[in-house]
Amino acid sequence: MARQRALIFLCFLLPGFLLSEGAKILAVSLVGGSHYLLMDRISQILQDHGHDVTMLQQDAISVLSVEEKTYQLINWDPPEDSKQEFEKTFGFLIEDTLHDRITFESYLKVMKQLGIQCTHFLRRKDILESLKNENFDLVIVETLNYCSFLVAEKLGKPFVSVLPSSFGPVDFGLPRPVSYVPVFNSLLTDRMDFWGRVKNFLMSFDFSVKEWQLYSQYEEAIREHFPEGSRPVLSHLLLKAELWFINSDFAFEFSQPLLPNTVCIGGIMATSIKPVPQDFENFITKYGDSGFVLVSLGSIMSIYQTQEIIREMNSAFARLPQGVIWKCETSHWPKDMKLAANVKIMDWLPQNDLLAHPRIRLFVTHGGQNSIMEAIQHGVPMLGIPCFADQPDNIVRVEAKNLGVSIQLKDLKAETLALKMKQVMEDKRFRSAAVAASIIRRSHPLSPAQRLVGWIDHILMTGGSAHLKPYAFQQPWHEQYLLDVFAFLLLVTLGSMWLCGKLLGMVARWLCGARKLKQV
Repeated sequence: MARQRALIFLCFLLPGFLLSEGAKILAVSLVGGSHYLLMDRISQILQDHGHDVTMLQQDAISVLSVEEKTYQLINWDPPEDSKQEFEKTFGFLIEDTLHDRITFESYLKVMKQLGIQCTHFLRRKDILESLKNENFDLVIVETLNYCSFLVAEKLGKPFVSVLPSSFGPVDFGLPRPVSYVPVFNSLLTDRMDFWGRVKNFLMSFDFSVKEWQLYSQYEEAIREHFPEGSRPVLSHLLLKAELWFINSDFAFEFSQPLLPNTVCIGGIMATSIKPVPQDFENFITKYGDSGFVLVSLGSIMSIYQTQEIIREMNSAFARLPQGVIWKCETSHWPKDMKLAANVKIMDWLPQNDLLAHPRIRLFVTHGGQNSIMEAIQHGVPMLGIPCFADQPDNIVRVEAKNLGVSIQLKDLKAETLALKMKQVMEDKRFRSAAVAASIIRRSHPLSPAQRLVGWIDHILMTGGSAHLKPYAFQQPWHEQYLLDVFAFLLLVTLGSMWLCGKLLGMVARWLCGARKLKQV
């Protein structure tokens, strides 16, 4: 087994050793939050493995990462009015989410603002010319903002795509049998009953319509900045990617078919574990074997969560014998409310290091992909409070894999939340399932970073990934779904039936004629 693993390791890393010098790589990160952190991590790994990496990012989004960068940065900032309009629209989206009235139209408005910002960026001829002059060998794009694909197309360079979530939100050509692969936002598992399959089948059409609506938000940018006759189609650009790196793992995902150019790198955010700062350790020690609960609802919810939510959560935590370390903006804390004695609130905390602590008992999370991957990495059971985007689907997977339970934001009351937390911590099945998932995640022959670097080096050496893509990507849709074959077979069948009918008619007439002759 050790010899086999060593052979696999060499097969993936040998191309990197054979490269005479590192490639020039451009990473495009036009969204903040966890999306930026993922692209930052990928850029740093490639830089550390000998490539010359430059990241194009929106200004002021890198403050989330405290580590010093060794790759180069190019900052771009949208016009002030565009930034303000985006922030206002995004604020409405979060407000709708918190009041349980979120609609697809709210999300579409946010995407429209991203499309407008894309138009502004593509007008920056100075930045684009500078990027063209760098003559990059490869571009790495992130999929939430489709403008990244248009940047790669404008530069005329091959690109790979990073999907920061599970497989569901983007259709990039994977086979998706609706009988066992849940459609995004269906909240179904892979084990569907009859009515579940009916729902999944119908939602597959709804998903296609919504995806087309999302693409259409970038049409103005495409019309303005690409000449008529050579304007890209976003759905075609997704298929053009040399590789797709998926920030997930089958310790968490439902099994489904993949294509050769699809690589899972879930867990890539997990860095080497450091001892937690002393003030955290002192707090954890006070609760001895009872351990502690880690609470982090992501950067967005930390900013936008209402005081009502904070009150209910604080009241729930006060009912636990464990200590609670809670990522909560201190500036948002209600001035008339006393912090529970067993709670420590922080504007920032070392999440990965705390999840690796031996005394952690539970992770209360919003269900963001990076957070779930870190929890699985360290075998920590979860309680999910999903808000929007891919979070509800993620928490469905958490429950299906028995990694934890969930509570909806609209149902978040102190008593219910406390009971749910105790349920996960007291039922050993959740801890066992989390540890089993951690073993699956950790036991891959190659680490996520090794898979990332190995596959990047592979396509750099082979000149692309044409050998990894199915011919279906070049076929018209009627050939892909065999509609021409069905039409031919239907024509042959109907023609044969018509011919048989004619022959039977002729035989019947001949028999009738013969019978009349005998009677005469």
